[in-house]
Amino acid sequence: MTTESVVAAGAKPRRTPIKHKSAIAFFIAPFAALFAAFYLLPIGWAIYQSLLVVERDGTFGKPVEVFGGLTQYFLVFQNEEFWASVGRVLLFGAVQVPVMLGIALVLALLLDSPLVKGKKFFRLAFFVPYAVPGVIAAIMWGYLYSPNLSPFAAFTSEVDLLSPSTVLWSIANVVTWVYVGYNMLIIYSALLALPSEIFEAARLDGANQWQIAWSIKIPLVAPAITLTAIFSIIGTLQLLAEPQVFRSFTSSVSSTFTPNLAVYATSAVPNVSLAAAMSVVLALATFALSFGFLKFTQRKADK
Repeated sequence: MTTESVVAAGAKPRRTPIKHKSAIAFFIAPFAALFAAFYLLPIGWAIYQSLLVVERDGTFGKPVEVFGGLTQYFLVFQNEEFWASVGRVLLFGAVQVPVMLGIALVLALLLDSPLVKGKKFFRLAFFVPYAVPGVIAAIMWGYLYSPNLSPFAAFTSEVDLLSPSTVLWSIANVVTWVYVGYNMLIIYSALLALPSEIFEAARLDGANQWQIAWSIKIPLVAPAITLTAIFSIIGTLQLLAEPQVFRSFTSSVSSTFTPNLAVYATSAVPNVSLAAAMSVVLALATFALSFGFLKFTQRKADK
């Protein structure tokens, strides 16, 4: 009796037994151990630490950690500097992410165009900034921005790129310079995976390169653009290295300039439990924004 006839008769089809269970477990075990040790365990410890408070017996008594419930989370929601830093990086992301992905998309389309020569050179040139560590890139750009150190002192002495009103966008320039090539490569890989027959048919119908790019290529690589946008949203809320380095160049970047800086400064007080609560709230906010953006793009695609 076939599986179709069994299903038609109302009986449950037999499940195919899994073979080589021990071999599967053997190959999964190293990943599972590392995943638990370096991902699940730190998350669990941060959640546990965020539920503790420090109590003292008198003014100079020995500090003792006791269970405090959601006390630390109430303090997080009352912390104006933390939420100001969240608003700052949201503004940062609302401007920087579209600009960066727009440049990445244009560069990917140029590399995919049959009219462009020297694609290997330009592909490498666009990607090279991503190979530079973020701290090194921030130091390099910090020197370029500094009026006393920059080789463009004639410009930086007139336009203060490290002032409170401009330093956020100076950092955005550094992040864009580093990551535009990485995002370009993801979009370009998606373009290379598209069947060439589609473009040949469009050319036969009289479409030029601009029409092919706008009406065919961009809609087909929309999932890759969505992926890069999600990565960028996550990276925006985790902004740390660039503002931390810029603190050496300007006083405009405070210890609570970004959420991660606020967490770092709080843990150095030390107030580890409050810093852990901030980290949990930040992680949940990152998940909510990323998941919300994904669902929004899926709904638009379905329409």
